[in-house]
Amino acid sequence: MAFNSFRTNEKQKKVTEKSKLQTMRRLFSYMKDYRRQVTVVLLLMGYGIAVNIINPLLIQSAVDKDIGGHDMTGLTRIVCVALVLNGALFLTIRTRMTIMADVCNRILLTIRQELYSHIQEMDFHFFDSRPHGKILSRIIGDVNSLRDVLNNSVTSLIPDALTVAAVVVIMFAENPRLAAAALISTPFMALGTCAIEIKAHKHWMDFRQKSANLNAYVHEDLAGIRVIQSFAAEEETQETLDGLLKEHRDSFLQAVRLADGFGSVIDLAWSVGCICLYWYGIIVLAGEHISVGTFMAFSVYLNMFWQPINSISSFYNQLVTNIAGAERIFEIMDVEPGIRDRAGAGQLPPLQGEVEFRHVGFTYEDGGGENEQTAGEDGESAQVLHDVSFLVKPGETVALVGPTGAGKSTIVNLIAHFYEAQEGEILLDGEDIRNYTIESLHSQMAIMTQDSFLFSGTIRENIRYGKLDATDAEVEEAAAAVGADGFIRQMPQGYDTELTEWGGGLSGGQKQLIALARTMLSKPRILILDEATSSIDTRTELLVQAGIAKLLKGRTSFVIAHRLSTIRNADRIFVIDGGGIAEEGSAKELMAEKGLYYRMSMAQSIVQCGP
Repeated sequence: MAFNSFRTNEKQKKVTEKSKLQTMRRLFSYMKDYRRQVTVVLLLMGYGIAVNIINPLLIQSAVDKDIGGHDMTGLTRIVCVALVLNGALFLTIRTRMTIMADVCNRILLTIRQELYSHIQEMDFHFFDSRPHGKILSRIIGDVNSLRDVLNNSVTSLIPDALTVAAVVVIMFAENPRLAAAALISTPFMALGTCAIEIKAHKHWMDFRQKSANLNAYVHEDLAGIRVIQSFAAEEETQETLDGLLKEHRDSFLQAVRLADGFGSVIDLAWSVGCICLYWYGIIVLAGEHISVGTFMAFSVYLNMFWQPINSISSFYNQLVTNIAGAERIFEIMDVEPGIRDRAGAGQLPPLQGEVEFRHVGFTYEDGGGENEQTAGEDGESAQVLHDVSFLVKPGETVALVGPTGAGKSTIVNLIAHFYEAQEGEILLDGEDIRNYTIESLHSQMAIMTQDSFLFSGTIRENIRYGKLDATDAEVEEAAAAVGADGFIRQMPQGYDTELTEWGGGLSGGQKQLIALARTMLSKPRILILDEATSSIDTRTELLVQAGIAKLLKGRTSFVIAHRLSTIRNADRIFVIDGGGIAEEGSAKELMAEKGLYYRMSMAQSIVQCGP
């Protein structure tokens, strides 16, 4: 799974006419839940079609009979009938537009919710392989692009198609030869639009990809704005953005130039049809005495034929434009999560906390694995863990140390079932981890990483994220346990102080303390601390050690740390290196061995003490 940055287009499946039809069928299947509303809309449109078909006949009758026969009473009657019919038509149009707008918005909400829910179920490989901005582009931009397609499919396509069919029937019933002359250019129009569509769809797919690239870059740029400003790199990022904007603009112009060809082909066919109608009617059928009313009716019907054709063409153009968005949405929804509950997986019972690895081997897919992926000589991913076995007893605290990229985070990610081990078994209380649902596993596990991500909202809401039904007293108790209560109460609104995304305005240590309180509140049976104190200064670290001790007490805990001083009280220390556990024991035992742990400890002592 190669990483797809903002510089590269996302790889798309080959699109065929069959796949387009399948996408359209799948998209319109969402209307099944709104049969009643769509039926009402169709009935209202049926009335509108009938009125539009009747109007030319009323004109023909008024001209040939009433005006020609000087029958003012009959003319007044026809005018009154036309006013009533068309007045009611106006009301039906407004009603059907309101109903369809509501239906379309509900369908888009359903699609967006399904897409979002599916993405939340995806494993880490999915997120490792693409920028988050490209995922956001599908949830927002691609879904929004379907609004007009869904709406116009009912409010425009169906009535226009029925109108065209009715007009053709009436024209041939009135005068077959005149009808044939008027519609002679239709086959050429069909061939022209089909040829344009084939090329236009490819360009609209490219435009969607460029839009995703642009969105991914802007998302990445805003996330790293502090780094950009600190290195005065605004000019360089602007140049990159300008390049992406140019690609976005060029792809749009290429697609639009082709799309505009639809209208030109329709207008040309319309003009040829009018010329043939009048030429054939006046020159060829001059001796057949075609009435003025008939000519006027045919002129109106011809317009009634080509206007819906033009609308259908616009819808077709719109469909070609936006079906690419639907394809991108369904492509993501069809991706099966790499990690999912196996058949028959049950709920995890209350854990005692025993964790065992039996001959576990793991390799990240191409492009995955954060900072722990290594490459082999051929450029392929090398195995991160090889034949790893260990047993951790309930309530035991195990520290994982080792060089960067050795596999420490990989081990805890496998315990949390964020990734699937390719070799061996991982057992909880003696049972294979895959026998339990992922949700029930995570409900008894808490993970605190070095990122300390905080959501926009109050401090209280961020801590309560660990237990959504926690009382205010429980929230404050958890904060006090890890030493966060003091600084929180000094904030302007205390626990109700509003935070921005990522906890803007707080120091790194304060964010870590809030994250620790959130973890404490969840009361997990298995606890994972991945560099949880990396952003806390020495003074703050001393304050929080007592809170961490309470957090670890009675729980099976895995602590990843580069500062060896923070894990000296661990029951056991695993030194991870070379794809496995190179050393194992207490801090005292490992120092006595004078191996890798000893060298790491001595190196840190030299750095801290100075030369």
